[in-house]
Amino acid sequence: MTVAVFDYGVGNLHSLSKALEVAGARVQVVRDAEGALSGDALVLPGVGAFDSAASVLTEWAGDLRAALAAGFPCLGICLGMQLLFDESEEGEGRGLGAIPGKVVRLRAPVVPHMGWNRVECAADPLFGDREPLVAYFAHSFVCEPRDPACVSAWVEYGGVRFAAAVRSGNVFGVQFHPEKSSRAGLGLLRRFLDLVRRVG
Repeated sequence: MTVAVFDYGVGNLHSLSKALEVAGARVQVVRDAEGALSGDALVLPGVGAFDSAASVLTEWAGDLRAALAAGFPCLGICLGMQLLFDESEEGEGRGLGAIPGKVVRLRAPVVPHMGWNRVECAADPLFGDREPLVAYFAHSFVCEPRDPACVSAWVEYGGVRFAAAVRSGNVFGVQFHPEKSSRAGLGLLRRFLDLVRRVG
């Protein structure tokens, strides 16, 4: 199985690529829609700022949006999850709009939210047996989907409860970093690859 990891031009994609390889994927780092859609699934990584990443995606947003709407599997991680939405308070750039809604600044006493937190998982194959997941977070913005039914996991930080994961069809997003979340994160990546195999 080949997974395309989109490179926005910032950050280090090494740990994510290695985690996907350990989970069973062959990884290609890409920077255009042709490369992004040439494999079996797309991963939008969680490094960088919304505006700069959105500006890189703009040229291919239409093609990517159409492919995701048609069922092409995608996993958005942290910033990558936020890019699945329409817009963000972080900047004026436009997201892919694969999941209707917006991204807003985290209204917690201490921002950014960095560290390990317990994730409350709903019934979704991405989370397996639905046991509570402990995952690593590093972010200052959170997603607010228009339809709360697409939220597949929640987390509470600083008295604020927000979406830790979302799903719409074959499009998944997680606000945390599976590649930094030890065995639990690796298990999530393996289950994502299993879901991709079923789609294929």
